[in-house]
This record gives sequence, structure tokens and C-alpha cells, in this order.
Amino acid sequence: MSDLWGKTDAISETAAYYLERSKVIQSNIANADTPGYTPKDLKFEKCLDDQTLKLKTTDPKHIEPKSCDKSKFKVVELNKIAGYDKNRVNVDEELGKLAETAIMYKTMVQSLHAELTKLKISITGR
Repeated sequence: MSDLWGKTDAISETAAYYLERSKVIQSNIANADTPGYTPKDLKFEKCLDDQTLKLKTTDPKHIEPKSCDKSKFKVVELNKIAGYDKNRVNVDEELGKLAETAIMYKTMVQSLHAELTKLKISITGR
């Protein structure tokens, strides 16, 4: 059953990342005039699948592979040069990142729609 939904899970997870990243970028733009504000970005860290990398413990001294969340989003502050008001937000740069994120989100949603359409066709036959 996981083979059936494997691709859609990965696509929806990536779409969720881009949606959350757009919220962080919008927050940066909204705080562009806030003195002392440091812009943030969302990082996407993915752990390796157990299927991708199988680790064996052949000796009692070996460390057990630790499990982790399949994906986690991490908000990080960006170190940029501050302006006269100690604000580090570059609105043009943030708007560029927002446009890129919106395009990627739309692409992920379209890919998800295509995958679900394939599933529907395979189930219904049309």
C-alpha cells in the first residue's frame, strides 16, 4: 500500500514545505519596516529512508541507527547586513524568493493532481 501512495506523500510533503516557506517570507516582507528585525527562512531537512540506507549492527559496540521524523521544517534567521535602522530585510530579495516559492508550490500541486488523476483512472478505468 505504501508503494501506491509513496509518490503522492512525497509530493504533498514538499508542497507543505513551500506553503510554510511562503508564510515565513510573507512575515519577512510584513516586518520590512520593523527596526532590528532579522529575516527568517524555512529549511527542509529530510532524513534518509530506512529503505535507502540499511544499517546493520554486527557488533555489540555498534551504535543503533536512530529514527527521526521523515521531514522537519526548521526556521532559521538569516545573517545579512543591517541597514541604518538595524533591519536586515531586503524587500526585493524577499519578493523574488516569494515568487520562486509560489511557482514551486503550484508545480507541486499540479504534480499531486496528476498523480491522483492516474490513481483515479487506474481505479475507475476512465
